[in-house]
Amino acid sequence: MRAGFGLLARGFRLSAQFSGGSAIITTLKVPKTGGIPTTKASVLRWLKHEGDPVQIGEALVELETDKVSYELESPVAGTLLKIIAEESAQVPVGGKLCHIGEQGDTVPIESAAR
Repeated sequence: MRAGFGLLARGFRLSAQFSGGSAIITTLKVPKTGGIPTTKASVLRWLKHEGDPVQIGEALVELETDKVSYELESPVAGTLLKIIAEESAQVPVGGKLCHIGEQGDTVPIESAAR
Protein backbone atom coordinates (compact mmCIF):
# COMPACT_ATOMS: atom_id res chain seq x y z
CA MET A 1 0.00 0.00 0.00
CA ARG A 2 1.39 3.42 -0.98
CA ALA A 3 0.44 6.39 1.14
CA GLY A 4 -0.08 9.65 -0.68
CA PHE A 5 1.90 11.78 1.72
CA GLY A 6 5.43 12.84 2.49
CA LEU A 7 6.84 12.72 5.97
CA LEU A 8 9.03 15.57 7.13
CA ALA A 9 11.77 13.93 9.12
CA ARG A 10 13.18 15.18 12.34
CA GLY A 11 16.86 14.83 11.58
CA PHE A 12 19.51 14.46 14.22
CA ARG A 13 22.02 17.29 14.16
CA LEU A 14 25.70 16.73 14.75
CA SER A 15 27.94 19.66 15.39
CA ALA A 16 31.52 18.90 14.51
CA GLN A 17 34.50 21.20 15.04
CA PHE A 18 37.19 21.12 12.36
CA SER A 19 40.38 23.10 11.96
CA GLY A 20 39.42 26.22 10.08
CA GLY A 21 35.79 26.30 11.27
CA SER A 22 32.84 24.22 12.23
CA ALA A 23 30.26 22.24 10.30
CA ILE A 24 26.75 21.23 11.18
CA ILE A 25 25.82 17.88 9.69
CA THR A 26 22.26 16.59 9.86
CA THR A 27 21.92 12.82 10.12
CA LEU A 28 18.57 11.70 8.73
CA LYS A 29 17.13 8.73 10.62
CA VAL A 30 14.18 6.39 10.13
CA PRO A 31 11.34 8.06 12.03
CA LYS A 32 8.80 6.39 14.24
CA THR A 33 5.59 6.74 12.25
CA GLY A 34 2.68 7.96 14.33
CA GLY A 35 0.11 5.33 15.16
CA ILE A 36 1.80 2.54 13.19
CA PRO A 37 3.69 0.02 15.33
CA THR A 38 6.84 -0.81 13.40
CA THR A 39 10.44 -1.59 14.26
CA LYS A 40 12.11 -1.19 10.86
CA ALA A 41 11.73 0.19 7.35
CA SER A 42 13.04 -0.93 3.97
CA VAL A 43 14.78 1.57 1.71
CA LEU A 44 12.88 1.24 -1.58
CA ARG A 45 14.73 3.88 -3.57
CA TRP A 46 16.71 7.06 -3.19
CA LEU A 47 15.17 10.04 -4.97
CA LYS A 48 18.39 12.06 -4.61
CA HIS A 49 22.04 11.09 -5.08
CA GLU A 50 25.18 11.95 -3.13
CA GLY A 51 26.25 15.49 -4.00
CA ASP A 52 22.74 16.63 -4.97
CA PRO A 53 21.39 19.84 -3.44
CA VAL A 54 18.26 19.38 -1.29
CA GLN A 55 15.62 21.78 0.01
CA ILE A 56 13.55 21.67 3.19
CA GLY A 57 10.53 19.46 2.56
CA GLU A 58 11.99 17.86 -0.58
CA ALA A 59 11.52 14.09 -0.82
CA LEU A 60 14.85 12.26 -0.42
CA VAL A 61 14.07 8.58 -0.03
CA GLU A 62 11.15 6.21 -0.33
CA LEU A 63 10.72 3.89 2.66
CA GLU A 64 8.39 0.97 3.25
CA THR A 65 7.16 -0.68 6.43
CA ASP A 66 4.95 -3.74 6.65
CA LYS A 67 1.95 -1.35 6.65
CA VAL A 68 2.78 1.61 4.40
CA SER A 69 5.19 3.11 1.84
CA TYR A 70 6.10 6.78 2.14
CA GLU A 71 8.58 9.41 1.01
CA LEU A 72 10.79 10.89 3.69
CA GLU A 73 11.43 14.62 3.27
CA SER A 74 14.51 16.61 4.16
CA PRO A 75 14.33 18.57 7.43
CA VAL A 76 17.05 20.98 6.22
CA ALA A 77 18.41 22.60 3.08
CA GLY A 78 21.91 21.65 1.99
CA THR A 79 23.74 18.93 0.10
CA LEU A 80 23.22 15.17 0.38
CA LEU A 81 26.74 14.31 1.54
CA LYS A 82 26.57 10.58 2.21
CA ILE A 83 23.98 7.82 1.77
CA ILE A 84 24.44 5.35 4.62
CA ALA A 85 21.56 2.92 3.99
CA GLU A 86 21.59 1.60 0.43
CA GLU A 87 18.48 0.60 -1.52
CA SER A 88 16.83 -2.64 -0.27
CA ALA A 89 18.47 -2.25 3.16
CA GLN A 90 16.38 -2.94 6.28
CA VAL A 91 16.93 -0.08 8.74
CA PRO A 92 15.58 -0.06 12.32
CA VAL A 93 13.52 2.86 13.60
CA GLY A 94 16.12 5.44 14.66
CA GLY A 95 18.67 3.95 12.23
CA LYS A 96 20.78 6.26 10.07
CA LEU A 97 19.84 6.87 6.45
CA CYS A 98 22.09 9.71 5.25
CA HIS A 99 24.07 12.84 6.14
CA ILE A 100 23.08 16.31 4.91
CA GLY A 101 25.34 19.34 5.19
CA GLU A 102 27.05 21.93 3.04
CA GLN A 103 29.13 21.14 -0.05
CA GLY A 104 32.66 20.33 1.13
CA ASP A 105 31.67 19.35 4.70
CA THR A 106 33.33 16.21 6.06
CA VAL A 107 30.96 13.50 7.23
CA PRO A 108 31.54 11.67 10.52
CA ILE A 109 33.86 8.68 10.24
CA GLU A 110 31.39 6.26 11.84
CA SER A 111 28.86 6.24 9.00
CA ALA A 112 27.34 2.84 9.64
CA ALA A 113 23.59 2.28 9.69
CA ARG A 114 22.34 1.32 13.14
